[in-house]
Amino acid sequence: MTRQLLEQLCQLSREFGTSPYVHAGGGNVSVKSAGRLWIKPSGMALCEMTPEGFLEMDRSALNAIYAAQPPENTRERERFICGMLMRAVVSESGGRPSVETPLHNLFEAAYVVHTHMTLLNGPACARGGAAACREIFPEALWVEYVDPGYTLCMHVREALRQCAARHGRQPSVVILKNHGVFVAEETPEAVRDAYSGLKRTLRARYESQGVSTRLAKRAPVDEETLAEARARIRDVFGSAAASIHASPSFQVAEGPLTPDHIVYAKSFPFVEALTKERADAFVRRRGYAPRVVETAQAVFGIGETDPQARAALALAEDGALIRQLSQAFGGVEYLDDAAREFIENWEVETYRARISLGESAS
Repeated sequence: MTRQLLEQLCQLSREFGTSPYVHAGGGNVSVKSAGRLWIKPSGMALCEMTPEGFLEMDRSALNAIYAAQPPENTRERERFICGMLMRAVVSESGGRPSVETPLHNLFEAAYVVHTHMTLLNGPACARGGAAACREIFPEALWVEYVDPGYTLCMHVREALRQCAARHGRQPSVVILKNHGVFVAEETPEAVRDAYSGLKRTLRARYESQGVSTRLAKRAPVDEETLAEARARIRDVFGSAAASIHASPSFQVAEGPLTPDHIVYAKSFPFVEALTKERADAFVRRRGYAPRVVETAQAVFGIGETDPQARAALALAEDGALIRQLSQAFGGVEYLDDAAREFIENWEVETYRARISLGESAS
């Protein structure tokens, strides 16, 4: 029976483990029985999961997290919760549990699939997203932005409790502002049906608003021009641009949209003249070299490694499309500085990025 559950979970992982649902190590899936929960390790790519790769968790140990009294200090609190998560592991296949494991455990339904679906992040990252989602998805639960991890888990726990008290059951769809969506159902087929319904409704709304669901790009430039731009980027950013991936030009998102965009593409792109002075000033101002560079010729994902550059460009394209889609819901709304700084300084996200990009976790 357990093998069958894990094979079904693996199939869901592969179905929802690529664009337009997630990028790099984003998203997660889980399945539960009365006493156990199986979930993807942090940072592992959904599309690469095998039945043997899921972590088996003790649900009674996960339940203890809700009654815990963690430290008030943010870093100490997250370290405390991570310790409880590690002690809840029954059998491990490598890696460590996702910080969202206790949130998955909250749902009564057996299967939970959490993605950062681009179509849905159109309204989730928009100024009018809350009102629009409550209108077009009346049975879904909308959750305002809360820092991921323990804080989000406890916030959703209370929201689920209130929803169940009002309606007699938990919602099967939970939409998180500037983050993504959770779908919880009893069968894999019901999960697929729920996602299909979300996509149909969203596509109809975009069509009615005249907003294309394909990213608008300018015509590509010749390879000689791209080569010159790459050389200039390497000149000004040095080893931070050891690897470069390019795309025909598009309008990049100007700020942080979701935790994934911050983790893989950094919070802000470099959109200034390609001079050493401007590059150095950007690094001093932001505290890091950019991962996304926009020029008149193209948009570039850059990084110290090829996976970094590739992921940066993929998230830059995703963010640009979310910005475009948000026009159907009142325009884009970026994360504020407090939310951004939490993600930028969170060890959990640093770990996830290293694992997903094939780097050392130490």
